[in-house]
Amino acid sequence: MEQNRILEGGLYKNIMLFFLPIWFGTFFQQLYNTVDAVIVGNFVGKAALAAVGGPTGTIINLLVNFFVGISSGAGVVIAMYYGSRNVEGTDKAIHTAVAISVAGGLILMAIGIPFSPMFLEWMGTPADILEQATVYIRIYFCGAVFNLVYNIGSGILRAMGDSKKPLFFLIVASIVNIILDVVFVVFMNMGVAGVGLATIIAQFSSAMLVILTLKGLPEDIHLIWKKVRLEKNMCGEIFKIGIPNGIQSIAFSISNIAIMSSINAFGTDTVAAWTAFGKIDAMFWMTVGSFGIATTTFVGQNFGARNFDRVKKSVRACNVLSIVAAVTLSVVMFTCYPFLYRIFTQDAAVIEIGATMIKVMVPLYFTFVFIENFSGAMRGVGHSIAPTILTIMGICVFRVIWIVFVLPMNNTLITAIISYPISWCLTAIIFTAYYMSGKWFKVSVKKRFGDIL
Repeated sequence: MEQNRILEGGLYKNIMLFFLPIWFGTFFQQLYNTVDAVIVGNFVGKAALAAVGGPTGTIINLLVNFFVGISSGAGVVIAMYYGSRNVEGTDKAIHTAVAISVAGGLILMAIGIPFSPMFLEWMGTPADILEQATVYIRIYFCGAVFNLVYNIGSGILRAMGDSKKPLFFLIVASIVNIILDVVFVVFMNMGVAGVGLATIIAQFSSAMLVILTLKGLPEDIHLIWKKVRLEKNMCGEIFKIGIPNGIQSIAFSISNIAIMSSINAFGTDTVAAWTAFGKIDAMFWMTVGSFGIATTTFVGQNFGARNFDRVKKSVRACNVLSIVAAVTLSVVMFTCYPFLYRIFTQDAAVIEIGATMIKVMVPLYFTFVFIENFSGAMRGVGHSIAPTILTIMGICVFRVIWIVFVLPMNNTLITAIISYPISWCLTAIIFTAYYMSGKWFKVSVKKRFGDIL
């Protein structure tokens, strides 16, 4: 295997070289989701805008992110094996990960297609968007296998230090999605069904590109379909890291469902504003998430190669770069939100509600950097249970308690959404203290390498 810059060279430069393709890739992924919202918001109406975001997005995140969380364990395992030049381990991990993505996609289809309408009703989705939301989400889950194959395949490539090819795949998928959005919605008047169909065709194109790339890896680790299976021991390694992350994703989604249900009660204008805010807000999350992936990959490979000093330096560098990016984006979003909202809708009431969301949420975005990067570092060395517990208790459980006990005392939108920045601050403090203790690192070194510190 060829050496890569993750294991040597200047950290800031190499982190940015690795981060930027991930960021641009996530940008293009978000672009075609945003185009969905822009087109339906402007050509179909605010009810359709609410239908393809808001409650449907929350349910999709609940189901899809669990399996994406599990697949993240594959990325960590592959990074460790690849960093230590273990060819056999890398090969087994790749083929097991692909098997997990296919199996997970089929499970998602079996759950999402028949049961999503029931989930929408449980969340109190407004009646005027329920039918459109049902149509969209059922079509979306028809492409679940493509979604997971792309996500886990691109995760495999990033774990090996290649963040450029996943970017190319998402550029292609974005172009396909945008063209089909225009054709299906603007010219063929298919409404939210057209948006859903365009999305799964785009996901299919990116999944096929991932598969072709994995088949073209070096001969000792390239994808061979007859070797794709759920290898027991490798599944155990992947699940040990990935399942806690998947559980965390579920906990996040449940807490978001609780908040989404309270937002639904404020009516369609608020749901539409929340949907548009989610698209604007995604610019921050894709940035901090990309740095989180960079942290996990740099930590994972250097940990596997026993470059322990570089592990800690990588985390520090990612924190510095993430904070600079977070503060910059926060300033842009806080000052430019009227223009940003008008991209999605011209409805004055929706924009006014959206302004409240920006003012409450954006100023404390930077605190989430510490949660994302410290948890990414811990997972990168295989220490996955502790960050899951810290995140679930500090963010998810806190938000549910807030919605159940605090919101009824002052049932306003601000009371509902202020639970987000409060939970970020509390959890960031806890993560920082645990990271600085160093216990997570010592335990992981001992488990994998023995008492060598």
